[in-house]
Amino acid sequence: MHLQSQIPSDIQDLLCCPICHAKLRRTEGQFECADPGCAAHFPIIEGMPILINERSSVFEINNLISQLKSFGCVKKEGKLAKLKKTVRRSLPSVSKNIKGKLNYPRFCDVLLNQSTSPRVLVIGGSILGQGMEFLSNNAAISLVETDVSFGPRTMLICDAHDIPFEDQSFDGVVIQAVLEHVVDPNRCCEELYRVLKEQGVVYAETPFMQQVHGGRYDFTRFTYLGHRRLFRRFTEIDSGAACGPGMALAWAYQYFLMSFSESKRVRALLSHFASLTSFYLKYFDYYLIDKPGTLDAASAYYFLGRKAKHALPDHDLIRLYRGVE
Repeated sequence: MHLQSQIPSDIQDLLCCPICHAKLRRTEGQFECADPGCAAHFPIIEGMPILINERSSVFEINNLISQLKSFGCVKKEGKLAKLKKTVRRSLPSVSKNIKGKLNYPRFCDVLLNQSTSPRVLVIGGSILGQGMEFLSNNAAISLVETDVSFGPRTMLICDAHDIPFEDQSFDGVVIQAVLEHVVDPNRCCEELYRVLKEQGVVYAETPFMQQVHGGRYDFTRFTYLGHRRLFRRFTEIDSGAACGPGMALAWAYQYFLMSFSESKRVRALLSHFASLTSFYLKYFDYYLIDKPGTLDAASAYYFLGRKAKHALPDHDLIRLYRGVE
């Protein structure tokens, strides 16, 4: 794997201090906050800016630097490791994102209707999310892909709680399978709102019925209405289940089996067995995905919305329930 090249100059001009939102100055090997009262500095390692507010983030810059320095190291794999990787790749997946590939073209259409060359911020963009190929292959759209981890698509390191970009910098934001991994989802959504231009568009996918899949960095789940309230400062264009109850059932079965052991080897075998015996459940979701009952049992939800001037009142929120009571 290789890191992306240095951050483009037009994107660099939009950067701000993640602590105080003042402009940043680039010097040799780092960015410095232009506000003398803040005077924070942030390293640039191999062309990769690490713009983390350590005062509020669970991540530490020194640890991220260590990860970055070891990121490009090629480790020689033994025969057993290669065999394990081949087995994992050959097993059927229990997961299926039904709506992603349908929603990203809609997201693109909305963006291109308001700008001929929209700029889109991707939170959690170290790798390409499911269905995002339509977005990444559109030459008219400029993607700024950020994450708290290093990956082949990471442009800069930042924390969604303190996004290091000026107000109204972007036409769109994508945050797919991320909000369960942040300690304060409401604060992150406020940051998304801040960096979006007027009438800017957000697309989110967030789990509901999924087990812990990020270890210590997995914090929250949302019901359909809970997810809608998270984006209460956005006017809804569309929302619903992205991954259905078939996938939720397969995940529950897989984690049920794995809970019988603490051994990594045994848990891996149990996970493989679950994949082989329950992968077919996800295909029921093609039939179930738009049914009202699915909104009470979905594996994950999506939300497509536009930045609004007024927040959705809670008494209006409860009227939006579309499940089966």
